[in-house]
Amino acid sequence: MSDAYLALETGDVVEARARAPGAAQGELVFTTAYTGYEESLTDPSYEAQVLTFAYPLIGNYGVREERFESDRVHPHAVVAREMTDDVAEWLEAEGVPGVDHVDTRDLVTDIRDRGAMKVGVSAGPEASPEEAKAQLESCPHMSDITDIGERVSVDEPVHHAGSGPRVALVDCGAKGSIVDSLTARNADVHVLPYDVSAETVADLDPDVLFISNGPGDPANFEATEALVTHFKGDLPIAGICLGQQVVARAFGGTTEKMTFGHRGVNQPVLDHESGRVVMTTQNHGYTVDEPGDLTVTQVNVNDDTPEGIDSEEYGVLTRQYHPEANPGPHDTLDFFDDVLALAEDRAALTVN
Repeated sequence: MSDAYLALETGDVVEARARAPGAAQGELVFTTAYTGYEESLTDPSYEAQVLTFAYPLIGNYGVREERFESDRVHPHAVVAREMTDDVAEWLEAEGVPGVDHVDTRDLVTDIRDRGAMKVGVSAGPEASPEEAKAQLESCPHMSDITDIGERVSVDEPVHHAGSGPRVALVDCGAKGSIVDSLTARNADVHVLPYDVSAETVADLDPDVLFISNGPGDPANFEATEALVTHFKGDLPIAGICLGQQVVARAFGGTTEKMTFGHRGVNQPVLDHESGRVVMTTQNHGYTVDEPGDLTVTQVNVNDDTPEGIDSEEYGVLTRQYHPEANPGPHDTLDFFDDVLALAEDRAALTVN
């Protein structure tokens, strides 16, 4: 007898085995990554989602805190074909429902065909299809979660001292490895709340404004977009993932929701200038539609969506993928060198 249920927006109810009890709701998405489950589960970009792992066995090398990207699990629930006790116990300790014994091949196919969808989850001794359906009925769309930045951002500034360029890193849900990649290059990093004021940033006198990755609809990060608008032309600006989307919007561009997004560690990206294709790690459900005053310099080989948006005139350098991803390909780690080189040459800006 099943003790877990997934109520899908399609009307289907999927039976499963409870591995960590609880009830939850969220946007059902999948990742094709075959390693890195610890990093995925602690990635703030998965906030308010229910994460399905396409790879059939999750937990085969244990759980180690030093691989975490943040201080907690962010998906509201986790779905797997088979989940080890290590992962199940971790999820239970975090209060996050986890289920397995699901035909994840079928579930992933549904998401690919129909798009990311709302789901309700009920798991544990008292689980029922009715509870899962009730969770589904009250589940908001991602675009309606207007406080999602507040859920994942730091409350107060955090300083990581360094002797290199000063980076104002706006935390929209930043992964720890972004900070690590900058501090490893001796950058002086100030991690700031997503809604930090322009006055606070100006008082820091940074060499570059860096907008991090994060969850949800970039349109809901209005304060961050306004910050970019305030400093465009005055400061070099960099961004990763959601950061690229927010920066593009601030320069007159538009963003749109994708059918099921890019989530995995083998997304091919073509650089227009060099003709080189690199492999990248990605986790996003929104993309830049039009870049506004900026220029698309890299695209996804599979669907031609923008992966790099630059502007020499404005001093802008953004990437949709995660150059710092752990685990993942290291093809694009030089992005951080390019950002810091941009920061060291603020005088190169030609816009006043």
